[in-house]
Amino acid sequence: MGMIDRLFGIVFGDNRNVVRETVEVFRENAETAAARGAVVQGQAMDQYGQEFRASAKGGFDRFMDGVNRLPRPALALGTLGLFVSAMVAPLWFAQRMQGIALVPEPLWWLLGVIVSFYFGARHQVKSQDFQRSIVNTIKHVPKVVENIEIIEKLRADSVGVADAGSDARLAAQALLSDDNAALREWRAAR
Repeated sequence: MGMIDRLFGIVFGDNRNVVRETVEVFRENAETAAARGAVVQGQAMDQYGQEFRASAKGGFDRFMDGVNRLPRPALALGTLGLFVSAMVAPLWFAQRMQGIALVPEPLWWLLGVIVSFYFGARHQVKSQDFQRSIVNTIKHVPKVVENIEIIEKLRADSVGVADAGSDARLAAQALLSDDNAALREWRAAR
């Protein structure tokens, strides 16, 4: 017994497990890896949420947001207005188009750059809003999965769906035959 005690003392003594520690050199402990992964994922989600959290906007920010929303509708409505003016007053329209023909090419390039930067910035803002909405959606995933599992259990082909459980009245009612006029007529016809 003394030799076995010493052997177990060497292997498992001092609140250690030499076998486990040796195996963990070659193979990661799945439980601790899962715990570390959960902590890392939680920290990443917290950081992601803080990064895209909407801050309270002041009056100037709201005003600038309103100004930023004007160019696209103005461009769209202005283009439609040009079509209408070409039909209503063709001479007036032709005079304006002759004026546009005099605009030098570098100015057109500059206009293209300005419009590209504006729409590029709007795209960046919209994509960040989309990412923010994804974070909010991900928060609801566990509840949605739970609801889907509950709904799946309600299917008519699920195992035990017709089980009356401990409700004796429901079990007795399930055993009674229903008076079905269509079924009676069908049976009489056969």
